[in-house]
Amino acid sequence: MSTPTHEPWWAELTPAMRSVLERMARAGHPPLYTLSAQKARQAYSLGSQVLEETAPELARTLDTRIPARDGHAMPVRLYVPQAATGQALPAVLYLHGGGFTIGGIGTHDVLCRRLAHNTGAAVVSLEYRMAPEHRFPTAVDDTWDALAWLARHGRAWELDAGRLAVAGDSAGGTLAAVLALLARDAGLPLHAQVLIYPGTCAHQDTPSHRCYANGPVLSKPMIDWFFDQYIPQAQREDWRFAPLLAPELDGVAPALFVLAECDPLVDEGIAYADRLRMAGVPVQLELFRGVAHEFIKMGRALREAQQAHAAIGAFLHEAFAQE
Repeated sequence: MSTPTHEPWWAELTPAMRSVLERMARAGHPPLYTLSAQKARQAYSLGSQVLEETAPELARTLDTRIPARDGHAMPVRLYVPQAATGQALPAVLYLHGGGFTIGGIGTHDVLCRRLAHNTGAAVVSLEYRMAPEHRFPTAVDDTWDALAWLARHGRAWELDAGRLAVAGDSAGGTLAAVLALLARDAGLPLHAQVLIYPGTCAHQDTPSHRCYANGPVLSKPMIDWFFDQYIPQAQREDWRFAPLLAPELDGVAPALFVLAECDPLVDEGIAYADRLRMAGVPVQLELFRGVAHEFIKMGRALREAQQAHAAIGAFLHEAFAQE
């Protein structure tokens, strides 16, 4: 794998982002889309937290399971940032990225620890079922079942069911956006949704998809491989895959968008933010220049990752302070 200095977007990147890409190129790992899903999961797991900052200390964590509608026991990890005070904590359901195909609790452990530390809220990281073994809409159903379970039973974990939020990156951002819509329709109140470079459109045909078709980090072959595993072409205009196509967006929880400038998904993130604004939803959009998809997990190398974590912490802290 050679360093893509010939690509038009190379000059747009920050020096630190270029350094990360150069190191990735020197490592010489095969692209994930050339592997089986199982091998891709293993490869992603090995490198997913290499550039994360040191994980902060928390009061406790708990690995347990909660039930899906078909009886499947979904693994979750609960992150509690502070010692018990007798008062229930607000909670964030976190949904990991990975194209609905790779990733899990382990690959996003440091990110979730930082989220709990920065917000003072409990974080529940969910391992929803993935493609190709479990295709659309299983991930949607699993994540909704988890949110509904927290709303009903969160008090058993000293969580405040009246102060819930959803968050996720990439495919997890898509799922978080969908959950916000499902929660509105079910009358389940959410305080916030945090969408970190989410996918929102049915067809990958925006200018940013064309501009960054060859990366950095996320490329067209990679996106095609993920979506081919997850969902047939005939179903891709279902708004539960493409929330930009949802008929009505009014009444959903306030949203924070964390977007990377040099990312195929940036245009659809901005488009979804614009639609939410037009529907009267409070929106905060943070666009980080010169960085690529996955940047939020590169805090050891990129100051933009640190800034993004700070923005998320401030947004959720304020959201949970609202009555």
